Amino acid sequence: MINATQAIETLLNTNEAFLQLKNSEIQSVKKSHEIITYARGVSIFLVGEKPDSLLCLIEGKVKIYLEGVGGREQILRMAQPRGFIGYRALFAEENYAASARALEDCVVVSIPQLVLTQIMASNSMFTRKMMMLMAKELGSANRRTVALTQKHVRARLADSLLFLKETYGCEDDGKTIYAYLSRQDIAGLSNMTTSNAIRTLSNFASEGILDVRGRRIKIRDVNKLKKISDMG
Repeated sequence: MINATQAIETLLNTNEAFLQLKNSEIQSVKKSHEIITYARGVSIFLVGEKPDSLLCLIEGKVKIYLEGVGGREQILRMAQPRGFIGYRALFAEENYAASARALEDCVVVSIPQLVLTQIMASNSMFTRKMMMLMAKELGSANRRTVALTQKHVRARLADSLLFLKETYGCEDDGKTIYAYLSRQDIAGLSNMTTSNAIRTLSNFASEGILDVRGRRIKIRDVNKLKKISDMG
């Protein structure tokens, strides 16, 4: 796992917004930040809690979710490395409207709200880049919402698998999705029951679209998967 020094340097040297910081602002972030590690399955924050810092995911995968009727989870978003977690509540000065949990061991950089506010007040380019990143993520979330509410079960699952491929990439074979989700999480990401997710994955495998081995999903025919997603 990445160490503390590598974590903060990764954020400062690769994130579009943090690349805009002046030297004095970089020093302020370095002095005030905290490195937090989360083991797989551990909650990062829970719905109703109040944020006091900007959380930047450096390593690992995180799901942002809500619990519905009967404890069934609906995954709202999947965070990827060098992305932000829970920023909407922070900037809106509200409590978290959803929960976040580590899907694998994670490293997070936490930057105090006061430091962030000071930088945004004096560095317009940093603020602009932050707004752009959040706007892009909002657009992606809106597209996902449409897919989950208007598409049929097969199309929703196809869309989710393509989303995971685009978000996290693939292993060296270029086909096995580099995200190993449980059937329950795949269902939560696709707005369906776990039994429907299992059944549809099995159908895709029998049709030669996927190879499924435990949590490892290999896309054998990406064009056919895209066609199913596009058909709705």
